[in-house]
Amino acid sequence: MRLARVENRAHPGPPRWRIIPGPREEEGSPYPKASLWLRTGARIVDLSVAWGLWVLLGQVGLLAALLFILLADGMIEGQSIGKRVFGIRVVHLPTRSIGRHRDSAIRNAPLALIALFGMLPPPLGIVAFLVSLVVLGGAECWATLKDPLGQRRGDHWAQTQVVDAKVVAGASIADRRAAAGAAVGGRVSLRATPWHGPSARHRRRSPRQVVARGR
Repeated sequence: MRLARVENRAHPGPPRWRIIPGPREEEGSPYPKASLWLRTGARIVDLSVAWGLWVLLGQVGLLAALLFILLADGMIEGQSIGKRVFGIRVVHLPTRSIGRHRDSAIRNAPLALIALFGMLPPPLGIVAFLVSLVVLGGAECWATLKDPLGQRRGDHWAQTQVVDAKVVAGASIADRRAAAGAAVGGRVSLRATPWHGPSARHRRRSPRQVVARGR
């Protein structure tokens, strides 16, 4: 990112400046690709939790496992249980903010569809689960491997990316509407808040300013 001076010869006046995004920002993400080993470990933990809910809760556990797969990445400030353990996080790219439950549901929809096929009555459910696991799961894994940012199809739908949590540490509260111009509620921003120095109220006035104000 850099500043460029904009000149208007038709209407001369004070100089204006425009922000020129860098090459990575034009692509839509300033974050590097997260380690695939960390993502694999996190996914194994999350699937283990979902399987545990299924086993422990029976028929109700099927619904609990499906909801967990869908919403897991919005549970702990853009982290599922597995992502929390392995130190990675989901980021919403247009606003540079942590992923919410809505983002998690969109990006994990292909994976939840695989689990949904597995809930069909046997033997149809077993066949549908295996076929969808090979087709959908294979397509998502291949996209993650080939994409320069590690985004799979679900990430493109939700406009999200999995990043190292250390890269986006120290988040501050912001408004998605202010960041992206969309009518959406407040989010946790992952961009640093610039400091503009002391406010005008607390600035020390010079003796000349004090005398001028006394007049």
